[in-house]
Formats: sequence, C-alpha cells, structure tokens
Amino acid sequence: MQHHVLVVDDEPDIRELLDLTLSRMGLQVTTAEDLGAARRALSAASYSFCLTDMRLPDGNGLDLVREISEKYPQLPAAVITAHGKVEDAVYALKMGAFDFVSKPVDLSILRKLVNTALKLRSKESGQDELAVEDESSFAIDGLDKLTGKSEAIQKCKAMIRKLARSQAPVLISGESGSGKELAARLIHTLGPRADQPFVPVNCGAIPTELMESEFFGHLKGSFTGAATDKEGLFQAADSGTLMLDEVADLPLHMQVKLLRAIQEKAVLPIGARQEVPVDVRILSASHQALRPLVEKGKFRSDLFFRLNVIELPMPPLGERRDDIEQLAKHFLQEITEQWEEAKTTVISPEAMAALRNHNYTGNVRELINILQRAVTMCEHHTITVEDLMLEQVSANESQQSLGDRNDEQTLDTYIGDIEKKMLEDALEKTRYNKTRAAELLGISFRSFRYKLKKFDID
Repeated sequence: MQHHVLVVDDEPDIRELLDLTLSRMGLQVTTAEDLGAARRALSAASYSFCLTDMRLPDGNGLDLVREISEKYPQLPAAVITAHGKVEDAVYALKMGAFDFVSKPVDLSILRKLVNTALKLRSKESGQDELAVEDESSFAIDGLDKLTGKSEAIQKCKAMIRKLARSQAPVLISGESGSGKELAARLIHTLGPRADQPFVPVNCGAIPTELMESEFFGHLKGSFTGAATDKEGLFQAADSGTLMLDEVADLPLHMQVKLLRAIQEKAVLPIGARQEVPVDVRILSASHQALRPLVEKGKFRSDLFFRLNVIELPMPPLGERRDDIEQLAKHFLQEITEQWEEAKTTVISPEAMAALRNHNYTGNVRELINILQRAVTMCEHHTITVEDLMLEQVSANESQQSLGDRNDEQTLDTYIGDIEKKMLEDALEKTRYNKTRAAELLGISFRSFRYKLKKFDID
C-alpha cells in the first residue's frame, strides 16, 4: 500500500520542495496552504503522516496537531519550526507532535523523520483508525515484561504505550531499582525504532576526561592515545535510541555539549571540523530529582527543559504491594533457570507474606537480591522466612551510614558478603570439594560453579 502524506505550509516554494522530496520517496503527497485546507483534506482522505508548519495564515500548526491527536490518534504529525526556536519544538512535542524539523529544512533529516513515522504507521496497520490507544498484541506482549497488575503499574504501562508512538524526549524518574531502564527499553521496543540500536549509558560511570570522546567520538591523532578513529555513543545509536541513565551526574561542561547535540541533531567528533548528523531519540533517567539541581545551579535549566518534555514516573515497590507475589514468582523462575537448578524452588506462604510486608528501600532490584540469597540459603527447594534474612538486612541498614552511597549499593554489598562467606565456609567444611560443597548448600553443581565465578573465588 502506498503511503499518503499531508503537507501543510503557506509558502509555495516550501510546499513544492517538500512535495518533490516526498514524491521521490515513493509517497503520495497532498499539500494544503492553511488550516482550513488541511482540515478539508483530512476529512476527505486517509493519511499515514502529516507535516505542518508552525505558523499558518489562519492559525497555528499546533492547533492542527491538537486536532489530529484528538480525532486521528493513529496519525503521526510532525511540525516545522523556525531555526533556534527550541521552545516551539518542545511545546509541540508536549502537545502530541510526533517530532519536529527546523527551518531551513535539512532534507536528509526530513527523510529519516518521515521513514520513522511510516514505520510506526506500518506497525499499526490493520488496526481500527479510531482506536485511542495501540492495543495490538505486540504492544500487550511487550508490556507484559513490566510484571504486575496494580493500579500504579497499569498507569505506567498505559503511558509507555503512548510514549512509544512519539519521538519526544522522555525523562524517566523514580527511585533506584524501580525499573527505569526496563521502561526505556519498552518505549524503544514498542516504537518505530525497534529494529535499530538501543544504547544505554550510565553518565556517572564515564570518567570526566573521556566523556566528550565517549559521547561524540574522535578522529585518529586528535589527542595522545587516539590511535584510530572512534565513533561515539550518538553515532552508535544513530536511527535508534540513546538512553542517558543517571543524567544528573553529567558535569556542566558536558551538559552544554549535550544540549547542542540534541538541538542540532548533529555531533562534532574531537578533531573533526564538520558536524556529523545523527538521528537519535533521547530517553534519560535519574533517581535524583532534577528540578532542585536546576535551582542550585548544578544542572542547566535549558537542558532540563529539553530533556523533560514528558516525564514518566516509575512507582516504587511500596506503591505496588499487590504486585509483589507475582513479581517474586516471576523472578524466582528466572533465577532457577539462570542457575540451571534441576528442581523448581517455591516460596512458603509465610515467606511470601513477609515479602509483601517488607520495606523495600531498593525496590525491585532489592527483591531480586533477596530471592537470589534465599535460593542459596533454602533447603529442600522451599524458601522459608528464615531464608529471606529480612531482619538481618534491616539491622545492617540501620547500623550503616549511607553518606553519598545509595541504598542499593549498601544492600548489594551486604548480600554479596553473606553469599560469598557461605560459599567459602562450605568449601572449608568439605575440604574444597566443590561437588560436596554444592550438596551442602543444597544447590546444583552448575549453580555453585556460577557463584564461584561471580565472586571470583579460586
């Protein structure tokens, strides 16, 4: 089926240029010079994509975006903004625009934008044009990865489904361990960029002096040690999605460079004289609230404005207590499969009640760690309250000063120390006979060998 595109612009030269460019892509094109003509065109035919200028003789292109969002929710609509008008672009995305392109229109960027929008349209082909949300089996199956049926997680799933249909930057907020990267992967997987790279990067894990090279790449000889050309994370994510995890950890000088890369849709590798165009959707995440950092001058307000077009808050596990049983069973199955246990481990009713009532400072990640430890501790493949060791975890947390460390680091370290000591004790008791040590702990030999490797025990 040939895709039909609606172009709305009051300048004849631009309409002609866009008509020619899109026609050469094999698309059927209808043009309109103002809002009135656009509305008549929308009522007369079905379209796969709409591109409209922001400023029209009889109104604002945003009015058209709003109407399309309400009356034709499956139709991706993008806007043409004046060069440098970041506020207009951000506002258009907040109003439901699929994406934006700035004047003078870069035709290579436009072609990529159109192709991305048409991928989304093809993904949804065959669905009811009047459906408010994408309820395809693909979307439902994908969202099942976000385990749970609580009201909090259902709202989250509904928002992820909507965000997948847009190219707007999303700031995913929430406590550590609440599933921010999983949400980002779902937005990518359910969207039109699913067949392109998803590149996650922890902004706090890159040394400051290497950040520019890591993000934007460098040319051979551009600095000492640059033996070859290297592409950066933006180039690696070209046509796909770049997830900036813990974006609050970016130093101010990198925030400036990141802002320019996002606004210009281009990067300048170290040592290069010419910028390289990149087509990347930006998703960012932070367990720290960014607005207070902006007020303190530690995070640029213009970058915050650009990243926080739409915020997706991830609920903490304390707000999802109805999901804990389902989550526990799901992760327990994953653990036993990963450790290649011969027999499925189960959770006793008393242990499950304890899990439901526990105060999770580390959210879902803490629940996984507790279950991993319990699988190691339990006998006869049944997890009891004692195997969970929840009281010891709480006592340890109350005794330690967290300082600048987050709760998950403290908990992970504590759990790891317990598990490592158990492995070492079992080896000593069995005179370092691995088979007997595994039997003593009640786990398979393969699981035991995996744990030895995990904790680097020789």
